[in-house]
Amino acid sequence: MFNPAYYAVLAATIQQVYKPFPSEKFLKQAIAPLPQLSLNERMRHTSVVLHACLPEDYRKSISILKECIPLLKPGYTNLVFPDFVSQFGIHDVKISLEALHFFTQFGSSEFAIRTFLKQDIDRTIKTLYEWSEDDNEHVRRLSSEGSRPRLPWSFKLDAIIHNPTLTKPILDNLKQDDSLYVRKSVANHINDISKDSPEYVVRLVNRWNQNHPHTSWIVKRGCRSLFKQGDKQSLAAFNFTQDVSISLRKFNLTPDCIRIGEAISFQFELVSKKDKIQKLMVDYRIHYVKKSGSVLPKVFKLKELELAPGTSVSISKKQSFQDFTTRKHFPGKHILEILINGVVFKRIAFVVG
Repeated sequence: MFNPAYYAVLAATIQQVYKPFPSEKFLKQAIAPLPQLSLNERMRHTSVVLHACLPEDYRKSISILKECIPLLKPGYTNLVFPDFVSQFGIHDVKISLEALHFFTQFGSSEFAIRTFLKQDIDRTIKTLYEWSEDDNEHVRRLSSEGSRPRLPWSFKLDAIIHNPTLTKPILDNLKQDDSLYVRKSVANHINDISKDSPEYVVRLVNRWNQNHPHTSWIVKRGCRSLFKQGDKQSLAAFNFTQDVSISLRKFNLTPDCIRIGEAISFQFELVSKKDKIQKLMVDYRIHYVKKSGSVLPKVFKLKELELAPGTSVSISKKQSFQDFTTRKHFPGKHILEILINGVVFKRIAFVVG
């Protein structure tokens, strides 16, 4: 994405808005070190070179960049604009926050806002609360995504980890948001908090009206890590049966020895042993062998169901062991577990060769 063609377009766009922009100098400095830089290093490098080529007056530079960004194609490269703010605008908070509000509508300011949260949590949280009521879904999403305690690809916000109530007013405002884009962020925000403060998350979502479909969706997705861990409080919040009484039978896993790139298949049947309906969350967990020889468990969803007295249900699944950029497989003894409401009901080993 950050390649010579992109920089040529960026330079031409800036010069269209600001005639004195030194395009040749910018292109030379921007492109020279690219082969040695990673994706995010290229983004940061671009911010630095822009700073060297734009006016020394920060407000003038922001004015120029505000005129430029609507002229560019939307996408990841537009994160350069909020990154510029985070690197060079910390001394002018008012103008910088206004700029992030504008830039996020063309490319998310979720990483940049964290610099301001780290410097002045109270002022920035207050601003994000105001943004949670904005008409623009990108701005509303930023209020949640930017304040996530454990946002991937960014530093942790320790203040929020230690005091998750800081973002409660923001989440309260967004718990019924019409935008799926926003709701996904709120759910991920809750999931972040659950990793450090599970009891707080349960208390928070229990106060919400979960009869609203948007809220119900957010809570169920936001509590996914707690569900996978079999957290009794979060399962109870969704009325999943706590004293499960079922029989798991006719279990079959084939083959029990595969090569990397192949797949296993497993099937089983659940039979109710209770005289009332049981609400069940059925998952499976694979203990993957890592390169070091240790194991890493990962939980996958199978099925949610209500099992009536005396009834049964058959479940089957195929799991691939093909390598992807996000997951590499290694030979060794793996373990498959069947989880029902967080409790292990079946455990079996198989070999990846």
